[in-house]
Amino acid sequence: MKLVISIVNDEDVHHLIDDLTKNEFRVTKLATTGGFLKSGNTTLLIGVEDEQVDDVLKIIEDNCKTRKQMVTSPTPISGTAEVFIPYPMEIKVGGATVFVIDIEKYLKL
Repeated sequence: MKLVISIVNDEDVHHLIDDLTKNEFRVTKLATTGGFLKSGNTTLLIGVEDEQVDDVLKIIEDNCKTRKQMVTSPTPISGTAEVFIPYPMEIKVGGATVFVIDIEKYLKL
């Protein structure tokens, strides 16, 4: 058995969960926050049998596409007393970060 942990953009999560549940995969949704942009994302926990991992990865790939977005540069972390002028920058958002982990034991109580 495997645990698929998928971190996805909030804009992609609704269609992804619909497709996963339509294909009879159980999903646990966690609201999370990214570190770089400090914006909302969603972490999904999906327990599957070993032979189902590729099916889940295909569904994730079909629903989570990268796209470009303009954002204001994040504030510098260092506490300098100088003036900070934010500037717009183009970044990639979307897609998914996926971890596949072996599960030693699965219990549903």
